[in-house]
Amino acid sequence: MQSQTLRHRIYLFILVAPAFVVLFGVVIYPFFYNIVLSLSNMNLRHIRDWRIIGFGQYIKVFTEPSQPDFYVVFLKTVIWTVVNLFFHVVLGVFLALVLNQKEIRGKAIFRAILVLPWAVPQLIVALTWRGMFNYEYGSINLMLTQWFNIPGVQWLRHPLEAFIAVIITNVWLGFPFMMVIALGALQSIPHDLYEASDIDGASWYHKLRHITLPLIRPVMVPAITLGTIWTFNNLNIVWLVSNAGEPSDQTHLLVSFVYKAAFNFYRYGYGAALSMVIFFILLVFSLTFMRKSKATQNVYS
Repeated sequence: MQSQTLRHRIYLFILVAPAFVVLFGVVIYPFFYNIVLSLSNMNLRHIRDWRIIGFGQYIKVFTEPSQPDFYVVFLKTVIWTVVNLFFHVVLGVFLALVLNQKEIRGKAIFRAILVLPWAVPQLIVALTWRGMFNYEYGSINLMLTQWFNIPGVQWLRHPLEAFIAVIITNVWLGFPFMMVIALGALQSIPHDLYEASDIDGASWYHKLRHITLPLIRPVMVPAITLGTIWTFNNLNIVWLVSNAGEPSDQTHLLVSFVYKAAFNFYRYGYGAALSMVIFFILLVFSLTFMRKSKATQNVYS
């Protein structure tokens, strides 16, 4: 009996071992190696002779003058995340509510069309929107001048306009995810609740507030948490649409600031420390948001 149990455990270990090796190689080892780098002086001059210097790189993150300034970049990252998440959730839930109506015909076609922004690779999306924001031949300026008689905007030549352009691109890219999650949550709500509310004479607003939103909250809170992390760390859109933080490094987010510090300025220790700062910011936010929103509590209580 004991020999069979031992063989069974060995067999399970053999099955799990490949997945653990991959997990160790792509997640565990890089994470702890990044922690070691954040405590080191590794840069272009100290590639092979780097050494542990303690928390000096973390101190530089918060105190060393940089261009752009860390606190300015952090504020822009917060604004970027809040604005994007607001439109992702509002547009996603609104479209999910529309598609969940029985009166809508051809819902499968509309779903397929609305999911396209999320299904297309981000590289193609970013480069396409960058072309659309072109001042001379971009389709957005052509629509502004021909349809609304508004002068063309130099979207990618000024910091504010470039930042708005990047946000517009990411809003278009991100709302389908929230729509799919919200639609799945809406379809799991028992229809009897709405029938009972109709008998009681409840308006659509009361049904939305007291039935729909409370019942989709346990699904939407984790989705919003994931969306916040993805948006906060979205390097592709900012880097490609604004051409690596242009103009004059004024459209950087923290994640693109990390990339530039590590791979343009070759400050690997500094970049690793800054990436760990981002990790702790998102960790604290995620734990706090999940706890404050009470996403795991019983929605029927």
